[in-house]
Amino acid sequence: MLRLSPLSRRRWHNFRANRRAYWSLVVFAVLFGISLFAEFLANDRPLLVRHRGEFFFPIFRFYPETAFGGDFRTEAIYRDVEVQCLIVAAGHEACWDDPAGVLAEARASGTVAGEAVDRGWILWPPIPYSYRTVNEIPGSAPSPPDRNHWLGTDDTARDVLARVIYGFRLSVTFALIVTFLTSVIGIFAGAVQGFFGGLIDLIFQRIIEIWASTPSLYIIIIVAAIWRMNFWLLVILTTLFGWTALVGVVRAEFLRARNFEYVRAARALGVGNMAIMFRHLLPNAMVATLTILPFLITGAIGGLAALDFLGFGLPSSAPSLGELTLQAKQNLQAPWPGFTAFFVFAVMLSLLVFIFEGVRDAFDPRKLYR
Repeated sequence: MLRLSPLSRRRWHNFRANRRAYWSLVVFAVLFGISLFAEFLANDRPLLVRHRGEFFFPIFRFYPETAFGGDFRTEAIYRDVEVQCLIVAAGHEACWDDPAGVLAEARASGTVAGEAVDRGWILWPPIPYSYRTVNEIPGSAPSPPDRNHWLGTDDTARDVLARVIYGFRLSVTFALIVTFLTSVIGIFAGAVQGFFGGLIDLIFQRIIEIWASTPSLYIIIIVAAIWRMNFWLLVILTTLFGWTALVGVVRAEFLRARNFEYVRAARALGVGNMAIMFRHLLPNAMVATLTILPFLITGAIGGLAALDFLGFGLPSSAPSLGELTLQAKQNLQAPWPGFTAFFVFAVMLSLLVFIFEGVRDAFDPRKLYR
């Protein structure tokens, strides 16, 4: 059983007392937890298949079409009516002549032309489309919302709801990783500057001034022109130009507190510099640090969306909310992608800001909620 210290319990009680932050955390945790299982919610591969008395798990494993009585050794395309007929009708030869009719007959009565078959079945996810699935739709794309595509499709006939689920997970994961890396680097750099001061602080300040004045967007454009952009390359580039945001506030807190009495007492007792910095001084700098974190995490989400909107972020096949916004701009006659992108961004960023406001107040010793 996890036992919290009195200070941690006080912080948790303060956070729970802020009901807006607490319920924002609950809602965000539920939404992000659901998006972590996106493959089980929106996928063009079945969750489970029963064929000739055996069970198959296409969502986890590769199965060729020959495993279900087909002719090709490539992966079975489960959305094709021929493959579904082979699965449900136990590979009956009539599936090649009239697959739709045979499939309907096998599902209804378990027989094909009066001949009994070992009827199989397919268990699909709630949304039988992946973020990259190109669907057959009546009319032209983008198509409006209907009973098959609850939020419509984009200009390449991909399901918008599936792309939103995957895009939400991608955006939040990207923001959390970037925020963690930039926080670690920025806090360490600011702590070293503020604690030691002098020449070290002077040299670091000049380096940070030069580095912060570098046009990061131009660098990312140049890198995107040389290498194919991917998730981790974008994380590295964003971290390289984002770590300076925390240095100033952490440095100021360490400069203010490094000559306090308890720091002098720790030095007199022989406590090492690293222990003083991160065990005694860093907790005092956490309130100022947590004040910046909402801007870091929302800035990372906005930066990813902006790069994707401009075409210098992730590939267009990736489930990006920025790419969905770009499609809304290019297809003004179809407002559903724009409304969807706006609603998702508004909810996601608002929840994150409310959560970090509660975390900041919970770490502030001057605030006590009843």
